[in-house]
Amino acid sequence: MAQEYLISKTKLDELEKELDYLKSVKRQEMAAVIKEALSHGDLSENSEYDEAKNAQAIMEAHITELEKMLQNARVIDEDSISTEYVSIGCRVKILFVEDNEEDEYDIVSSGEANAMKNKISDESPLGAALVGHKAGETVIAETPGGEMKIRILEISKRAL
Repeated sequence: MAQEYLISKTKLDELEKELDYLKSVKRQEMAAVIKEALSHGDLSENSEYDEAKNAQAIMEAHITELEKMLQNARVIDEDSISTEYVSIGCRVKILFVEDNEEDEYDIVSSGEANAMKNKISDESPLGAALVGHKAGETVIAETPGGEMKIRILEISKRAL
């Protein structure tokens, strides 16, 4: 059985829209590009055709990936998110103990992670260290850069 993929309603809608676009618009565009490349003659020396077929294969692999993801997606029920412990769907305010720096992160599934927007995966070193712990606790995150001592200051629901 495939692994369940936890996702926000917003992300689900975004993925469904992307899949629809790829299947309804992008496939037809790709077919037109391949048809045009075929019209240039000899396939053994036709780099345009090779490039178009490679791009088509990459797109089809992405479509398959999106379909599998959506098939195994479970939308996070906002009402079931507790702020007693850190979990997916929470916003957590933390203190990096060594340098006395505070920051806030949204805990999300791996498919929604975006470091630039402070959205960290529950599977990332920092996310995994925080999940399951309460406000006031201090945890150690094993990161590629070494151990980080982190105090959980506050847990709230993030806007899904």
